[in-house]
Amino acid sequence: MFYISPRLLRRFERFRAIKRGYYSLWIILALIAVSFVAELWINNRALIVSYEGRLYFPTYTEMYPGNTFGLDYVHETDYLELQKNMRAKKEKGEKAGWVLMPLVPHGPLDTSSREEGYAPYPPSIKYQNYLGTDSTGRDVLARLIYGFRMAMVFSIVLMVFSYIIGIAVGCMMGFFGGWFDLVMQRVVEIWSNVPFLYVVMIVSSIIVPSFWMLLAIMVFFGWQGMTYYMRSQTYRERSRLYVLSAQSLGASPLRIILKHILPNSLSIIVTFIPFAIAGGISSLTALDYLGYGLPPPTPSWGELLDQGVENLDAWWVAGSVVVMLVLILTMVTFVGEAVREAFDPKKFTVYE
Repeated sequence: MFYISPRLLRRFERFRAIKRGYYSLWIILALIAVSFVAELWINNRALIVSYEGRLYFPTYTEMYPGNTFGLDYVHETDYLELQKNMRAKKEKGEKAGWVLMPLVPHGPLDTSSREEGYAPYPPSIKYQNYLGTDSTGRDVLARLIYGFRMAMVFSIVLMVFSYIIGIAVGCMMGFFGGWFDLVMQRVVEIWSNVPFLYVVMIVSSIIVPSFWMLLAIMVFFGWQGMTYYMRSQTYRERSRLYVLSAQSLGASPLRIILKHILPNSLSIIVTFIPFAIAGGISSLTALDYLGYGLPPPTPSWGELLDQGVENLDAWWVAGSVVVMLVLILTMVTFVGEAVREAFDPKKFTVYE
C-alpha cells in the first residue's frame, strides 16, 4: 500500500478549500478525458454500421472502402452519404442496414461545402457545424477539441522533459557546488540568452518540423527555468542534518538527491507545474499562429486564430479560439495559484 504523509494530506485539504483552483482542476481533467475519446462523439467515421446482418466499427478499426457497403467507389466510405442511402432505401420499403454516427459527424481534417456561398460557413444546426467552419470548410468545433488535446499532450510532455533536465542539472549544481557550479551557471546563462524564436524560424525554413522535432527544440531551449530554483533548494537542503547523516553513512550523491533532497523539494516542483503547462499551451499557440509550429493540417488553436485574423467577418472562428484559450489558461492559472497557496511553507505551523 502507498503511504501518504499527514503533511501531504493537510496540503491537499488546503488545496481543496481553495474552490476556484479545486473546481478548475476537475473541469480541466474532465475536458482532457472528453478530448481523449473525441472520436466517439466528434468524428466523420461511423461508430457502428449494420450492413447485411454484420456489424462494423469503423471508428477504432480499419478503413472500409465504399464498395464494402454497396457504394460505387473503393476509397474510404463517406458515412454520412451511406446513412442517407440507407434511409432512402428504408423509405422505399427496401431492406437496409443502419448507421450510428457521432453527435458531431465531422472530423478535424475533412472539408464540407454548402450550396449557399463559400467557406467559412457560419454556425448551423442543419449541417451540424455548431461553431461553423474555417476558410477551408473544416469544422471549427472538431478542430478546437482535437487542437485542445494536441496542446495539452504537447505542453505536458514538454513540461516533463524540461523538468527532468532542469531538476537534474539544478540538483547537481547545488549539491556539488564549487567549480562545477560556477561553470554550469555560465552555461545556463549563455543558453538562456539564445534567441529561441530565431532557432525555430531557421529550422522551419529548412525542414517542416514534426511534433517530436518541435518538442525537442522547445525542450532544448526551455529547461533552464527550473534549474535556478532546484539549485537554491539543493544548497539549502544539503546542509541539513539528514543529508549530513546520509553522507556519513556512505550514501552516494545520487541516492541522497533522489531519496532525501527531491522529496523535500516537492513543493517547488509541484507549484510550478500548472504554470509550465500554461506556458507550453501559449508557446505552441503562438508558434502555430506565426506559422512555425506543427505542420498543417494538424488541428491547432494557433492556426485557427490565424484564420480568424485573416477572416474577421467570420467572427465564429477567432471568437471560438479566443474564448477557449482564455478559459483554459484562466483555469490552469487558478489551479497553479491554489497549489502555490496550499504548498506555501509560510502557512505551515511548527508542528507540520
